[in-house]
Amino acid sequence: MQFSQINQIQQTFSYPEYEALIDQLLAEDKTTGPDQNPKMVQYTQMNQVRMTRIARTTALLPEVQEALAQLTRSLQWVVLTEAWCGDAAQNVPVLHKIAEASNGKISLKLLLRDENLDLMDQYLTNGTRSIPKLICFDATTGQELGTWGPRPAAAQELYHAYKANPVGTKKEFIQNVQLWYGRDRTYSMQQEMVQLLKSWQ
Repeated sequence: MQFSQINQIQQTFSYPEYEALIDQLLAEDKTTGPDQNPKMVQYTQMNQVRMTRIARTTALLPEVQEALAQLTRSLQWVVLTEAWCGDAAQNVPVLHKIAEASNGKISLKLLLRDENLDLMDQYLTNGTRSIPKLICFDATTGQELGTWGPRPAAAQELYHAYKANPVGTKKEFIQNVQLWYGRDRTYSMQQEMVQLLKSWQ
């Protein structure tokens, strides 16, 4: 993906704009994307609570702060997301916190996956449109530097294990993943971002 193509996308959101969009949609009993099933709206309501909690309670690790201090170039982060996505609710607030702590070195743009499927299909995970998906560009040259997502490696392993041996219901599995996130408290994701920030310096 060329950085210039990203700049041509009309509908992008800052993180506060994304939060405001979710607030507005929930006030209308809606969510993002074409599937307006009440179940998807319910997921979005739960995710709003998660996002608020993570924003309030997450402190960036010293290693993240150090990696940000050593960053020598400006980065443009583009993240594909949707309001109903549980993994997005757990990880996008952390990406926002990292960008916010970068002293202007990282600019964060959020895009809705289902409005940008041409872009999403260039960044599939095992053939699926898994989100959130972070794409990192050098903000000066437009060079694509790398990607992250849709979830930390340990959480991804839970998905692989369930796919290989689907014990229990899908609902129970999703609850187990959310429990993993609760125990991990963003540590794994932050550690992965440290390594990526070092590689993107």
